[in-house]
Amino acid sequence: MISKNQIGFIQSLHLKKYRDTHQLFIAEGIKTVLELVNTVPQVINEVFAEKDFLNANTELINSKKIKITLVSDSDLKRISLQTSPNKVLAVCHYFDYEQTLIDFNKHFTLFLDDIRDPGNFGTIIRLANWYGISQIFASPNSCDFYNPKVIQSTMGAFIRVKCNYVELSELTRRAVIPKIYGAVLSGKPIYTEKLETGLIVIGNEANGIQSKNLSFINNPITIPAAAQNGTESLNAAIATGIIVSEFYRQLNFKNQL
Repeated sequence: MISKNQIGFIQSLHLKKYRDTHQLFIAEGIKTVLELVNTVPQVINEVFAEKDFLNANTELINSKKIKITLVSDSDLKRISLQTSPNKVLAVCHYFDYEQTLIDFNKHFTLFLDDIRDPGNFGTIIRLANWYGISQIFASPNSCDFYNPKVIQSTMGAFIRVKCNYVELSELTRRAVIPKIYGAVLSGKPIYTEKLETGLIVIGNEANGIQSKNLSFINNPITIPAAAQNGTESLNAAIATGIIVSEFYRQLNFKNQL
């Protein structure tokens, strides 16, 4: 059974400063934990699960040599951030990413500029995974990749998408990026532009792209709206989905149109 000290320790991982101190994060839910077990069992420090989950998966987890602890429904609620926890929670080590950059002449990817909402951040990671993007970038003041709400909203995509925190100015020094697109209201409509590989900058939910980063954008783009629609802007994740979908369409289906 789980101890009071363990409960207190796991609860501390709800906060970024303790996650960073211990280099540990929380992943919750049957689907997410089983995906971790099956794909990257080496990152799991310990699994805390209710009896039903243990009965169904003990053999699998033992085969991966993962430590597992039985918890009651009430104890799981104490260590979880979910309103209705789904049977199991895993404490995991931070990922050990290789410090390599994608080839921006061959691929397109995202730079999240001061994206603060964990739901948006996680949904964007999920979108990136859907469209085959394996590495994204984020400004240092953006949401924490290991925030439990981010992990939850990625629906497992956090396992497959690397997120590197870096200033845009530093990224442009480290890599050759011929095309830097920026989602701005005054940009050119994405549907009339010939889109190419490169970097797509997505700005803050309320304030857009930071002024210090606007000078790096050489291809401003926008999502055209219906005239006099009354809506001032789109949710950051929704806007990202529309933009990335159009990049994917143009770059992967251009010979089929």
